[in-house]
Amino acid sequence: MPRAMLSYTKEVLKKVSFDVKLFCDEIKKAVKRLLPHEIEELREFVVEITQKRPQLKVALSYIPHNTDHLLDRAV
Repeated sequence: MPRAMLSYTKEVLKKVSFDVKLFCDEIKKAVKRLLPHEIEELREFVVEITQKRPQLKVALSYIPHNTDHLLDRAV
């Protein structure tokens, strides 16, 4: 089930990538609902998207680098 949430999040991000604010809002939501290892994968996905759309790089600031502190939340 959690894997489905990551896939869904990626699809939503692709669809809203035309607007920086919407993209950032979806990133914030995703960080709250994804598991720590999925957040790492999300970061990689966003880095990939920002290669084509550099204006979206601001969204990376909403994705934590170190997700260890989120492990308590996943239990």
